[in-house]
Amino acid sequence: MSDARPDPKSESQGIGLRGFAAPPTSCRYSGAEIVALVLTLVWLGLVALFFVLVDSGGEGGTGVLPVMMTLVGIFLPVAMIWVAAITARTAREMRAEAQRLQQTIDTMRLGWQANQAALARPFERRLEEIAASARQTETAVATFTSRRDGQASQPSADRKAALVVPRATPGEDEPSLALGTPAEQLAAPVSVADFIRALNFPDSGEDAEGFRALRRALEERGTAKLIRAAQDVLTLLSQDGIYMDDLKPDRARPEVWRRFANGERGREVAGLGGVRDRSSLTLTAGRMRGDTIFRDAAHHFLRQFDKTFTEFEKNASDAEVAELAETRTARAFMLLGRVTGTFD
Repeated sequence: MSDARPDPKSESQGIGLRGFAAPPTSCRYSGAEIVALVLTLVWLGLVALFFVLVDSGGEGGTGVLPVMMTLVGIFLPVAMIWVAAITARTAREMRAEAQRLQQTIDTMRLGWQANQAALARPFERRLEEIAASARQTETAVATFTSRRDGQASQPSADRKAALVVPRATPGEDEPSLALGTPAEQLAAPVSVADFIRALNFPDSGEDAEGFRALRRALEERGTAKLIRAAQDVLTLLSQDGIYMDDLKPDRARPEVWRRFANGERGREVAGLGGVRDRSSLTLTAGRMRGDTIFRDAAHHFLRQFDKTFTEFEKNASDAEVAELAETRTARAFMLLGRVTGTFD
């Protein structure tokens, strides 16, 4: 029957703590014990020499007290020597145990730090993916103004325009065709569906319909100003970790939106500020106070949304107004409007 004994090193590695190795085997006798043994032998030798040299014929006490005093004189120094030796050995063992405990604690701390780093790596990769996706979206949006959608440019009678824009006479700074017709008047106006889809921005890089609607809206001057202002605000808000998809504002009825478009303020339109997320409100309010660029971009966005929505409301149904209120641009307007007191 084999007497196989487990390897302490393998057991320690099995639980992931290499510091839990078996303590090193100390020597059988320490230096203090050897010194104590030598001193004991020297002392006993001196005692023996003393009794040999003492005159045995002299009168000596034979009572109990003299005998006890003699024994105490002989063995008390020996006891003191070994008490000191045992104390020294105990102190040495305590120091070694303290060192082993410190090594164990250091090993556990390193293991905990490694586990935390391993848990944090997926979140870091996710943040990097989100940042890369945001950069790709911004790059795609920046290239839309130079592209043309042939199908969307064809005029259609059944496409209801999102904004009612008066046709202005061409000026000196506007190009005109040979027959005197402005170039902008040849393109069909942005439909309500494309306008709402553009204000919500594409959901992902594969959202071809969202990109088409966004590109179509950027070709019209009135809607392009609002979309660019909204894009700037959404980008700045994302720097603080505020994303419109995370907000769940209270829904306001279409008639409340129409009252706001008609110039009403105060209690009648207070329902538009339906954002209840305290962290987003606090971060946005702090950014408004401390960041001049963000404050200017927010006020510019609020003015453009107010102006554009006033035109949109004239030509939109209640269902279309409710649909626009669910877009990311409208949620940003509700958040910034509540922070700046627009609905007061």
